[in-house]
This record gives sequence, structure tokens and C-alpha cells, in this order.
Amino acid sequence: MARPRTPTGNRAATRRPAPAGGAPTVTAEPAAPKKPKVGPIQFLNQVRAETRKITWPSRKETWITSVMVLIMVVLASLFFWIVDLVLGLGAAQLIQIGR
Repeated sequence: MARPRTPTGNRAATRRPAPAGGAPTVTAEPAAPKKPKVGPIQFLNQVRAETRKITWPSRKETWITSVMVLIMVVLASLFFWIVDLVLGLGAAQLIQIGR
């Protein structure tokens, strides 16, 4: 299992058990080699190549997903409206008891 990286990107230091009667030793793993920087034209070519690998949804899939989201929004709205109504009526009843 890989150790988590620190904010600077280096591997986290490893704490090893203390030798007899001494303090624990801390060792750091060597940093991974840096990737070479590329120019803007090569970067854009890489972006274009990665974009070609994406499987875009069809118009039908997008429409069906949008309708499903709309239905879920309406159902969630109704649910929270009913919960709000019930809690409001309950609060009104508690206030009536206190008068």
C-alpha cells in the first residue's frame, strides 16, 4: 500500500521502531522523478488526443437523464414541502398549548 504524499508531493516520512533505548528514526523516501515540461503546441495536441477518448452521451441519453433529474427534483420538493407543512402544523399546535 502506498503511503500518502505530503503537500509538496514527496512521500511521507516513515517512522521506524526505536532501537533499544533510543529515539525512533525517521527516514524519507526519495522523491519521484519529475516529468519533463512540454510546449504549448504539444500540450494542446495531448489535450485533443485525450478529448477523442471521451465517450460522449447521445442526445437521447442526455434527454432521458435530464427528465429523470427533473422528476427527482419535483419529488424531493414535494417531500420537503410536506415535511415543512407537518412540522409547521406541529409547531403551531405546541404554541396553542402554551397559550
